[in-house]
Amino acid sequence: MLRNLFTKVVGDPNEKEIKRIQPIVDEINALEPEMQRLSDDELKAQTQTFRDRLQAETTHLNQELVELKSELAQAEDPSDINRTKSQVERVEDDLRQLEEDALEEILPHAFAIVRETSIRVMGLRHYDVQMIGGVILHRGVIAEMKTGEGKTLVATLPLYLNALTGRGVHLVTPNDYLSKYGVQWMGPIFHFLGISAAVIQSGAGNPDKASFLYDPEFPSDDDRYRNLRPIKRSESYQADILYGTNNEFGFDYLRDNMVSETSQLSQRELHYAIVDEIDNILIDEARTPLIISGAAQESSDNYRRFAQIVPGLREEEDYTLDEKDRVVTLTEEGLIKVEGRAGIAEDKSLYDAEYAELAPYMDNALRAYVLFKRDKDYIVQGNEVVIVDEFTGRLMHGRRYSEGLHQAIEAKEGVKVQRENLTMATITFQNFFRMYRKLAGMTGTAETEKEEFFRIYNLDVTVIPTNVPIRRDDQSDQVYRTQRSKFTAALDEIERAHNLGQPILVGTSAIETSEFIASLLKRRGIDYNVLNAKNHEREAVIIAQAGKTGAVTIATNMAGRGVDILLGGNAENLARDELRRTEYDLNDISEQDWNDCIDMLRKGEDPSEHFTEPWVEVLAQHWQQTKESGDKVRELGGLYVVGTERHEARRIDNQLRGRAGRQGDLGQSRFYLSLEDELMRRFGGTSIAGIMERLGVEDDMPIEAGVVSKAIEQSQTRVEGYNFDMRKHVLEYDDVVNRQREVVYEQRRRILTEPTMKPQVQRMTYDYVDTMVENHTGGRYEEDWDLTALHNAAMRAMPLPATESAEAWKGLNQDELRERLSTIADAAYEAKEQRLDSETMRRIERMLMLQVLDRRWVRHLTDLDVLREGIGLQAVAQQDPLVAYKSAAFNMFNELLASIEEDIVTQIYHIEIVKQRRQQPLRAVHPNAGGGGKPAPQRRAGPRLKRNDPCYCGSGKKYKDCHMRSDRAGGGNGAAAQPQDAAQPAQASAGARRPPKRKRKSKKKR
Repeated sequence: MLRNLFTKVVGDPNEKEIKRIQPIVDEINALEPEMQRLSDDELKAQTQTFRDRLQAETTHLNQELVELKSELAQAEDPSDINRTKSQVERVEDDLRQLEEDALEEILPHAFAIVRETSIRVMGLRHYDVQMIGGVILHRGVIAEMKTGEGKTLVATLPLYLNALTGRGVHLVTPNDYLSKYGVQWMGPIFHFLGISAAVIQSGAGNPDKASFLYDPEFPSDDDRYRNLRPIKRSESYQADILYGTNNEFGFDYLRDNMVSETSQLSQRELHYAIVDEIDNILIDEARTPLIISGAAQESSDNYRRFAQIVPGLREEEDYTLDEKDRVVTLTEEGLIKVEGRAGIAEDKSLYDAEYAELAPYMDNALRAYVLFKRDKDYIVQGNEVVIVDEFTGRLMHGRRYSEGLHQAIEAKEGVKVQRENLTMATITFQNFFRMYRKLAGMTGTAETEKEEFFRIYNLDVTVIPTNVPIRRDDQSDQVYRTQRSKFTAALDEIERAHNLGQPILVGTSAIETSEFIASLLKRRGIDYNVLNAKNHEREAVIIAQAGKTGAVTIATNMAGRGVDILLGGNAENLARDELRRTEYDLNDISEQDWNDCIDMLRKGEDPSEHFTEPWVEVLAQHWQQTKESGDKVRELGGLYVVGTERHEARRIDNQLRGRAGRQGDLGQSRFYLSLEDELMRRFGGTSIAGIMERLGVEDDMPIEAGVVSKAIEQSQTRVEGYNFDMRKHVLEYDDVVNRQREVVYEQRRRILTEPTMKPQVQRMTYDYVDTMVENHTGGRYEEDWDLTALHNAAMRAMPLPATESAEAWKGLNQDELRERLSTIADAAYEAKEQRLDSETMRRIERMLMLQVLDRRWVRHLTDLDVLREGIGLQAVAQQDPLVAYKSAAFNMFNELLASIEEDIVTQIYHIEIVKQRRQQPLRAVHPNAGGGGKPAPQRRAGPRLKRNDPCYCGSGKKYKDCHMRSDRAGGGNGAAAQPQDAAQPAQASAGARRPPKRKRKSKKKR
């Protein structure tokens, strides 16, 4: 009510924004006659004209930027580096703002050129409302455009305009098909105008095998990849326009921050992105972060052990289920039963210290059994558990539930329990897409999530009016007491409409529901197509033909987003399918000829007068058939959307409804609900059931009342708010990691790109010397100093001359000790560099620093996961878990940075290149040095170890119980034996004196 009152007082902000843009559209329309007079060559030449203009206006800032970056590369003093960095950032900001101002000036001409090009090469003319959408997207706003309004064509306008800067622009889609189809469909426009366009696909771990450049001259053996030339992933990012999925862009970012050479980098700056179906990508998928992981330990037998125990438990008696919050908890009786079956002694508990490690296995087994349902939350495909996206119904290949839950589900389903994973790199979609300098999006449903878009991404939403008024008849919901009555009524309505020949789209929220409805239709003898995660490969084909006369299509929430449902069917797809069946080579058909033929058919002309190839007749035949079928469907009322239950989010229901009534077509929609539906059970179902009982409503008698519809909408609003809080909660925790990730990745890029890391190594060495001296000479009186320990610590870090001893340091104050050790460190470093040569030393620096940084960062991510798992207990102590997490993570990060520097300093002086008989490229590998944590086992120089000596690996075990057997099997004996590799660093030179390594206490707080 308050919102309506506010709108009446100040006006509709959408209408105001569209009115402000309308003069720009009028200017574009006024340029149309001028564009029509240009020849093809003159039209193509406009792109270079625009680029020249942009370059001329930004030359002075570009030149200043080049000079500052050159100055930054030569700077060595930290204050000079920081000052120059600030200047670089300021000039870059000024440059981008100047580019934005220049693009605004040329926008009308650029949009007019894209429209004229589209007409000439594709026969498609942008509507005025599409021009408005293009302006909205260019300005970094979300454009809500209803289904069928041509968002794919709209995107060509801002993509072309922003590609003129040469920085690269991205079009992000929710699946591979839409990425590939988008660049193939819109590629002719960009190619005509001299703009390169590429696409990236998921490549099963090999990105270079799934990257393509749009090239109409490339002969493809597979017509599905028509006009797509394979290229390397790094080449695809050099294209002016790049289409791809959110997953691939995110994974490429993570992969780029794991490479060891700059030549392995793929991405360039994240400049501008348009996110298609932005609500799906930035809201629905925002709770699942992207993770690159490696196998950690072997899977535990405890997963299968508890998977066999849990099925014997009964609800209410052994465990309680909170459906609203999706929480399942063991009762006292259930816990006793589990402990007995797990073989835990009667006087012991599952939560005692000796059995505490079993508790997570039990918790995950219970969650997997009660909360996660097959064919709803996941499917079993090829002996593998694959997650089903709860919002789109699509399979999420490569994604796994974390913290052992996925293994518990695998054990439940009796498939192979895969090894637990170690997180190597991770990022949420929120934080990844917030790195873009400018972000925009388009979808048919964004208004209901307007607040979240603004608070998380600082994005506004503008609703674009439809080109033709919507004529869809959205009928009121019908609510039944039981699901059985609901499905019976829905099936009766589907059968009635099907007998008339009206196409029907049946919406479901789960795979099992879609298959249940399919079985009911089969009993009634009704033909149907099922679109769910099990056959998502045929998604576009199924949904494109869902408008044919009499077609019945059952779809989960995905409902073929991004693919139009044309009344009567899609003539182009039908023609291509028939030509494939007759083994006609579609690659022999010129794309321009195909588009010209479509344009003639659209105008009612006969293409056989201009084309004689056999494919023309097939296309014309299907065009006529679908036209006649479409006319009949319109007479029957258009596409009929039947929803079988409400989704948690209103916009998912709106997406389903939006499949009908595109571009002013007739259409109908109705939802069939029951009080036994999950949403109704969780919110408000009992109160409505009471009303129906008091009114004496029969099971098969539906009710259509405003109070019911209002209760349903309130339930959805509450769930939306709950889900928003969940996503915000994930983001708040990831923000902590994100700030640390930015620091680590920035340092990593610096290691890769700077010509030498010697100044950084020397600075780390001086800091380490200062800390070392402070730790051992911190006493007030000199007799309290431990110079022997200082000498041992110094020898661990660097080779000391024979003249340097604890006795020789007596009488020196702290400053003199620092100066003396720093001088020794500098001299040792220079001597080492002269012996190995500067080029080899630079390689060793870079490789060692990357190795230490990566190893420590991976360990840190694991520690943060462990910290987050237990941080919720802080609430018991009346402390905000998030505040506690930030504080602990901050301390851990400081320890991480200190440990990284310590590892580098204590290893850089002792790395030696050892040439073996097998001549292969040299590589620097760090020795086994300290720095906290358990080091990797490695043979050390020294005398032969005896059976009962402590093992050299630091495990604390006797040598005979640890590495003796493997050493002897490999020909070693615990002495100075090196593995026969191509080139390895020696632990120390033969004459170096190194004391036994002291075991240090870890600084990490547990």
